[in-house]
Amino acid sequence: MRPAFDGIRVLELGQIYNGPYCGLLFAQLGADVIKVEPPGGEPLRFRSHEPIESHEFVMLNSHKRSVMLDLKTDAGRQALLDLVETADVLIENYAPGTMERLQLSPARLLEHNPRLVVASGKGYGSTGPYAHMSAMDITVQAMSGSASATGEADGPPTKAGAAFVDFSGGIHLFGAISAALFQRERTGRGQIVEVSMHDTVYPMLASSLGGLHNNPGRELPERTGNRHTGMAIAPYNIYEASDGWLAIICIAERHWRGVATALGRPELIDDPRFRTQKDRVAHIDAVDEEVSSRTRTRTRAELVRDLQAAGVPCAPVKSIREVDSDEHLIQRGMIQYVEHPARGRVPVAGCPLRLSDSPVGPLRAAPPLGESTREVLAELARHAEAAGEAGTQINDEDPRHVHT
Repeated sequence: MRPAFDGIRVLELGQIYNGPYCGLLFAQLGADVIKVEPPGGEPLRFRSHEPIESHEFVMLNSHKRSVMLDLKTDAGRQALLDLVETADVLIENYAPGTMERLQLSPARLLEHNPRLVVASGKGYGSTGPYAHMSAMDITVQAMSGSASATGEADGPPTKAGAAFVDFSGGIHLFGAISAALFQRERTGRGQIVEVSMHDTVYPMLASSLGGLHNNPGRELPERTGNRHTGMAIAPYNIYEASDGWLAIICIAERHWRGVATALGRPELIDDPRFRTQKDRVAHIDAVDEEVSSRTRTRTRAELVRDLQAAGVPCAPVKSIREVDSDEHLIQRGMIQYVEHPARGRVPVAGCPLRLSDSPVGPLRAAPPLGESTREVLAELARHAEAAGEAGTQINDEDPRHVHT
């Protein structure tokens, strides 16, 4: 069975998380992803301050081929332009203006291949007052309102632990490229697609913005800790257990009845302070104290067992170490293990996109820097020979897993 993007060639000029994760999704679904890196590699490759590739790089670059080109030279640019003629997609997430300074503007790329989808992952997009600003995950969390909405009410703004903005940008970019490839089937033309990381966060603030607009006269704290951001639901918190922490949420009345019953406090159901969702929000401190007084005396496993039996949405707060060996993720193939020449057997990210007609096979480990430079340039030479043109000539170096 052919995978979904079999026959699609993607040139990935990605760095850190945004562009590389977008490229990884294409690689896992069968595209030929050629990762184009500068001499020395992209910034993530040797970020670990060790002489070998970082775990983050190995996680996000499975199933790709690596080509090393110096795009600041005429030979490197020409090699990329030659590759563009054979490609369907080019992904880049450089700082604003970088592609233009490299003389590789989207317009020039489309001149070389009108069927190309030129995909740009940007912090704030190419238009608007923030377009000139450089961006990383934490700065976009700050500008988007995410950091302001995260943390305790009397504490400072806090960034999320996960780099969700970078990955959100990469996921949306994957969707935009897929849509452009679908449209190309009808028009025969490529196009320029762009995703701003900043744009992707705004819909995620739905709870916070709901709190602002649903009742404009109500005073709400900017941050609510682990409580519902719009202060519309209670219980909604992370509660202490005897051996860790547990998340509980009650959206429906049956959930609240389940909490009261599972915690051995059925009398709370008829307590006038807690009779409706609105009542419970009005007495949210009392709700959290009643729930915490019982969860503190029991283990996470006991609480999950009894609350789930009562139909209450809940989950233990797992540590990063627990997630790293999570049996559920392993069984679903989201954690896969590869043999990396420098790091040995390591866990890497599987594909969260499940297509019944496009199964994802075992992953190949992230390639050493420039591993496929000769191979890809040889392919270009054959392509040029078939077209009666001069082939690309460029100096290449031995592939490297170790930073020198």
